[in-house]
Amino acid sequence: MSASRWLADRWVVGVALLVLGYLLLPVVVVAALSLNRPASRLSYDFQEFTLDNWRNPCASVEMCDAVVRSVQIGFLATVAATVLGTLMAFALARHRFRGRSTVDVLVFLPMATPELVMGTSLLALFVSAGVPQGFWTVVIAHVMFCLSFVVVTVKARLAGMDRRLEEAAMDLYASEWQTFRRVTLPLALPGIVAAALLAFSLSFDDFIVTNFNAGTTVTFPMYVWGAAQRGIPPQVNVVGTAMFAVALLLVLASTVRTRSVRALFR
Repeated sequence: MSASRWLADRWVVGVALLVLGYLLLPVVVVAALSLNRPASRLSYDFQEFTLDNWRNPCASVEMCDAVVRSVQIGFLATVAATVLGTLMAFALARHRFRGRSTVDVLVFLPMATPELVMGTSLLALFVSAGVPQGFWTVVIAHVMFCLSFVVVTVKARLAGMDRRLEEAAMDLYASEWQTFRRVTLPLALPGIVAAALLAFSLSFDDFIVTNFNAGTTVTFPMYVWGAAQRGIPPQVNVVGTAMFAVALLLVLASTVRTRSVRALFR
């Protein structure tokens, strides 16, 4: 086989690997810096290998408090957005009703709206309603912009499901609840899990909307933004690496479960 033919057959794979490497390069840098002992807090050069950052991730108490607060907000926003978004996705995917197309358009609006506009709009809403900015206003704001992503993700999963499996279960005298619990939910679960992971990532990572509505509440992204002016502690890289590792493990577990479910229904 000539070199040109070999390249023509594999150029797509090569481009995909280059793009994947481009996407993972920042993660690799963060992971490497989590094992670094910098010369100063303002230095980002790799000086010396150390595990001290991992042994003592809470060297900065303020940072750990901000991480815990972001996890709490992310958990509450994820649970609320996943429950509401899943119910909404089932309604849009499985039922026809007046105004359905309008609802579909409205679902996409928060995704298309710039975060700056959404943050200022929510701030104006809370101020005009006399609601003090703080922990719960951040949770409400995060549920609002996470909801659209959950609906779109779960709806895409439902659109790809084979309805004949549910019909077969009903033909075998399964009740509607049994069909949902044993057939529909296992098939839709990967999409629901993916939507929940996406919602948590968006909530944990958000800065713009949070900055407008947090009041005195400090989340992890806000802490990093403030610490950048006086030097970011290396433990920040530990948190970033740990979050990526946890997300990767959850995605792998969801993939394995999806394959097992598909093998079960073959």
